[in-house]
Amino acid sequence: MNILSIECTAAPASVCIYDGEKILASGYINVKLTHSQTLLPMIESILRSSCLTLDDIDGISVATGPGSFTGVRIGISVVKGLAVKNDVPCVGVSTLEAMANQFSDCDAIICPVMDARCDQYYNSLFRISSGKVTRLCDDRAILSDDLIADISKLNEQIILCGDGADKFYPAVSHIQNICLADKARRFQSAVGVAFLSFNDFQCGNTVKRQELLPTYLRLPQAERELRKKQEKDVGL
Repeated sequence: MNILSIECTAAPASVCIYDGEKILASGYINVKLTHSQTLLPMIESILRSSCLTLDDIDGISVATGPGSFTGVRIGISVVKGLAVKNDVPCVGVSTLEAMANQFSDCDAIICPVMDARCDQYYNSLFRISSGKVTRLCDDRAILSDDLIADISKLNEQIILCGDGADKFYPAVSHIQNICLADKARRFQSAVGVAFLSFNDFQCGNTVKRQELLPTYLRLPQAERELRKKQEKDVGL
């Protein structure tokens, strides 16, 4: 089975092809270009490099959030477009859980943190033991102080990852059992999406492209600002 996986929920964008045993090809870019400019050329490149075409792809998986509203929408839209020709089955996965699946060789608690602004982070916690990933809480948008309080109670090794890790780490760097992930695995990656989605493809837990939906833990900024304006107008 050849799975094409896509991750573009934050500034980095990445794609890979996974056959269930190894990553056949992958691409990663973290520059100031929109994902609409970078994703399709990367996909074309890894298909060509692995001597495959879209006809050889048995499933497509994508991180559906949380994350950048624009990035999430672009990723899902690209998958829907690619899946049209052969009605390829799709799987959408949590951005945060996909990150945790990059650390299956560790025995630790994985703490993905994505910068949600307004002193908040998109976050969840996962325990990894003997290669098994166990979710400890739901995906959430959490205030920085609340997240610090949560993980300060834990006595196990904690690994911070995600695009918000560098920003968040100084607030907890004094806690000895907390460390930053190595640079190679610190950011979101299509490899984690592939690892997480593979079991769903094997078990038939897939959806049609039309059924892929984004996961937003907060309203988009434009809607939040509109609501504030409406509440202010009502109060006048």
